[in-house]
Amino acid sequence: MACTAYIASPNMGSACSYGDIKPLSRSMKQVRLHSKSDTSSSSSSSPPRQDVVASVLATPISSSPSSSTCCPLKAATTTSALCPSWREIQGCANWEHLLEPLHPVLRREIVRYGEFVTACYLAFDLDPASKRYLNCKYGKRRLLEEVGMSDSGYEVTKYIYATTDVSIPMPNGAAPCCGRWIGYVAVASDDMARRLGRRDVVISFRGTVTSPEWIANFMSSLTPARLDPHNCREDVKVESGFLNLYTADEAASSKFGIKSCREQLLSEVSRLIKKHKGEEMSITLAGHSMGSSLALLLAYDISEIGLNKVTSKNDSIRDIPITVFSFGGPRVGNSAFKERCDELGIKVLRIANVNDPITKLPGMVFNEHFRVLGGKFEFPWSCSCYAHVGIELALDFFNVQNPSCVHDLETYLSLLKFPNKIQIEREAHLRIDDFIHKARDLLLSAQNLNMQLPAWRNVATNMVSFIPSQRT
Repeated sequence: MACTAYIASPNMGSACSYGDIKPLSRSMKQVRLHSKSDTSSSSSSSPPRQDVVASVLATPISSSPSSSTCCPLKAATTTSALCPSWREIQGCANWEHLLEPLHPVLRREIVRYGEFVTACYLAFDLDPASKRYLNCKYGKRRLLEEVGMSDSGYEVTKYIYATTDVSIPMPNGAAPCCGRWIGYVAVASDDMARRLGRRDVVISFRGTVTSPEWIANFMSSLTPARLDPHNCREDVKVESGFLNLYTADEAASSKFGIKSCREQLLSEVSRLIKKHKGEEMSITLAGHSMGSSLALLLAYDISEIGLNKVTSKNDSIRDIPITVFSFGGPRVGNSAFKERCDELGIKVLRIANVNDPITKLPGMVFNEHFRVLGGKFEFPWSCSCYAHVGIELALDFFNVQNPSCVHDLETYLSLLKFPNKIQIEREAHLRIDDFIHKARDLLLSAQNLNMQLPAWRNVATNMVSFIPSQRT
C-alpha cells in the first residue's frame, strides 16, 4: 500500500520555517497532508481536522499522546511502553493510523534512528593531515560517546567500509580505490533490549562524501541485482552505481584489501543473529541520501538470501522483521525490485522533503508515475522505470536564502523534533557546517587534479557547484 503524509512549512526568509498542516482527501490508497505554499496560508477558517493534526505534531516528543482505540500505539508514552507495540513502530502494518497525524511515538523513533545517521557525519574525518583521513575519528567503543550519544543504549560492534571500482586520483596522495568508512553496526544493550521489547540491531550509513562516491551516484543505469546465487531474478534491477559501491572490494588491487561492504555486513548480521539466538530481534537500517540506498540494498539482500529466517522454540520458521528508515533517499531500483521488496515483507519508511531534488533521482522522468497509462495499461518500458519502495512521510520546507536546507539531515530531524517551531536554531547546523565545507574542499581538490577520465572531470565540476545544497 502506498501512503504519503505531508508535514509542511511555508517559505520564509532568514531560515527554514515550519507552518500549518492541512489534510487532503484520500484517494488511490494514498494519504496526503497538503500545505499551502506561502506564509499567508494560516487562516482562521482552517478545518477542525487541521487543528487536531497541528496540536498533536506540536506536542513535544516526550509528551504523552491522548488515548485512542483505533491503534494500540495511541497509549504508548515512553520507551518502555514500546514493548507491546514495537512491531507497529517498525511498520508491521505499514504504519497504519500512525502517519495521519504523525504519531508522537513514531516521530520520536524516527528522530532516534536519524541521530544514529548523524553520528556517521560527526565522526567522519575530513582533515587531510589526520591519520584517519576519510575514516572514522574514533574507535568503536568511543564513537557514540564522542558524538553525544553515550546514553543511546547501543553498543557499536563493527565499522563498515565501502569502495568502488571507479579509479580516479584523490587529493593528498590518498589511495583512489581504498575502502572508506561508510557506517557502523550497533546492537541494543541488555537494558535497552528489555526497554524496547526486543534486541534491536541498528545499521547506519552516511551519505556521499568522496569523489568516487559521487561518480558512483551518477552511474544511473539499471543492472540485475543478482544477490541470491540460487535465483538470480534477472528482472530485479538496481542502480549500477549503488550496487557497485555495495559489492566492490579491494581483492583485485591488494592482497590485504578489505572485503566488500556486502560481505562485511552479512557476516556481522549473521554473527549477531547467532549470538542472540532465541531472543526477540529486529533489524533496523537507517541512512541519509546515498546511505539510504545502501540500507535498502542490504535489507533486500538479507531478506532475499533468507538470513533473517530463524527457528523458534517450537521449531517453526519465522522472519526477523527488517525496517528501513530512509532520510532524503533516491530511488534504488525498478518496479520489479519494489515488488520483490514488498513480497519479502521489507518495511521502508521514506522521510523526504518534497523540495529535495535527490529524492526525485534517478528516474526523474521515467519512474513509478510514468509507467502506467490511465491506471490500466503498462508501457513496454515499464520494467526499465525506477520506482520508490515503501511508504513516504513527506516534509515540506525550503528557504530562498539558504537552499542547502532542502537536503540537510539536521533540518530533516529539526522539523520532526519541533514541527511547530517558527525557526530552526542556527546552533543546530554549526556542527555540520564545518563538515560540509571540508567535503566541498575535497571535491575542489579532486577537480583540480589531471583526471584520466575526462567525463568524470565534468562530473566533479558540476558537483562543486552542487555540494552546498547537498549535505550528504
